[in-house]
Amino acid sequence: MKRRRSLFLHLSHIRLLAKKFALVILFLSAFALMLVNKTDTILIEKTSNVATDMLSPLIDVLALPAKMVVRSYDYFRDLRQIHADNLRLKEENRQLNLLYDRYKSLEIENRLLSDLLNYVTPPDSDFVTARVIAEEGDAFSHSMIAYIGDKHVEKGQVAMSERGVVGRVDRVGAAYARILLITDINSKIPVMVESSRVRGILSGDNTTLPKLVFTPLDAGISVGDRIVTSGVAGVFPAGLPIGKVVSAEKNEIAVKPFSSLEKLEYIKLINYGLEGLLSEDDLQLKHEGGHE
Repeated sequence: MKRRRSLFLHLSHIRLLAKKFALVILFLSAFALMLVNKTDTILIEKTSNVATDMLSPLIDVLALPAKMVVRSYDYFRDLRQIHADNLRLKEENRQLNLLYDRYKSLEIENRLLSDLLNYVTPPDSDFVTARVIAEEGDAFSHSMIAYIGDKHVEKGQVAMSERGVVGRVDRVGAAYARILLITDINSKIPVMVESSRVRGILSGDNTTLPKLVFTPLDAGISVGDRIVTSGVAGVFPAGLPIGKVVSAEKNEIAVKPFSSLEKLEYIKLINYGLEGLLSEDDLQLKHEGGHE
């Protein structure tokens, strides 16, 4: 009993001392924390720098295997892609060799057939680009005037746009040329249906849609058929695009030109070296006689 009382008195004495010196202890603790906080940044920074300097070589050594693995993976991936590209290029090269062999075979065959048929290749051509400066469209004619400057142009040369035939040179002056359009009533062009090779005459009638005449009754011409020059009589070389069939009635086949004749700004006047073996009147008489 005496021990407990003595212990109690001793604890009470400690608590009393703690209360007396609590403020001092708190003040000293705060001062110590402030001192540590001031020196903490410098200390931590120095420690961090030393640790970084010491650990950086070690980190590089430890990361070396990972870097080698990544590089090896990239190398084998690129190697696989190169192998795939190599196989693809080999296949393309094989296909090109086959095409080349086929081309050489066709070239030889074409030369043999040309010699056999005594085929004469079309003549070379040159052209002059002319600017359209005026249009002459009325009930009696469809033509235009083009500026040619000092370029040499002859009557009868083919007039073309980037899409097809628009007419031919009718008259040539000092610096200008008159172009007779395919829609003019005086225009008569030997043509054929590109797919069936049926021949006829494209005759202008002073409308926007020239007519296909002198064709066989059983020609089987349909809407959408492409019309190209036939090369008959040497007036135009064969194969020049003109237009397509837009209506195919029994007594009238209308053709819409590929070129918008009312919107032309520039045309090419092409010299194929063809002077024309027959006049238009002779050509018309020939077709009329062939279909009597």
